[in-house]
Amino acid sequence: MVEEKTKLDGRALLDQMGGISGLIYSSLPVLAFVPVSSLFGLGPAIGAALGVATLILIWRLIRRESLQPAISGFFAVGISALIAWWVGESRGYFAYGIWMSLVYAAVFILSVLIRRPIVGYAWAWLSGHVGEWRGVRRAVLAFDVATCTWALVFAARFLVQRHLYDADDVGMLGVARIAMGWPLTGVAALVTLFAIRSARKALAAQERVD
Repeated sequence: MVEEKTKLDGRALLDQMGGISGLIYSSLPVLAFVPVSSLFGLGPAIGAALGVATLILIWRLIRRESLQPAISGFFAVGISALIAWWVGESRGYFAYGIWMSLVYAAVFILSVLIRRPIVGYAWAWLSGHVGEWRGVRRAVLAFDVATCTWALVFAARFLVQRHLYDADDVGMLGVARIAMGWPLTGVAALVTLFAIRSARKALAAQERVD
């Protein structure tokens, strides 16, 4: 029963992030932007990325998928394109994602330092265990580990992609964005599933004691 609930909780968290399809969709505008930028320049590349993002949004709306990830993904591409147009360089397309990775890393680490791990609150909100896990040390520790894992993922993305940004290597920026997307997200998601399972067991044990 614990394992089944853990899978459901993990699936709910992944759905809130846009699901597996969301990870794929997020790569498509990059796949369009980089080669078009290399062949035809910044303007056509921006048009290609925005065009792909628009098609993805329409497709997700037709399929009646979750609106929040679809709309946020579209606006992220829009902001990235606007920055690229504003700075007049193709590498500017990646600036928003790079700096948001730093912001996320800082917020996740801060949440652990103040003993309020974000992953724990996200799970509690989705599962209805609001407040219950905060008094169980093992549960808090499990969510600390999961939250730190996500922080490391975001920090790694920032460090690697910021280096490539400074080197003005647009091609490798595109590769890094995709390569550090699916694999690292998968690792962090797996750690999160183990954390949820550990927290559920800790809560069950605490209920038996009480």
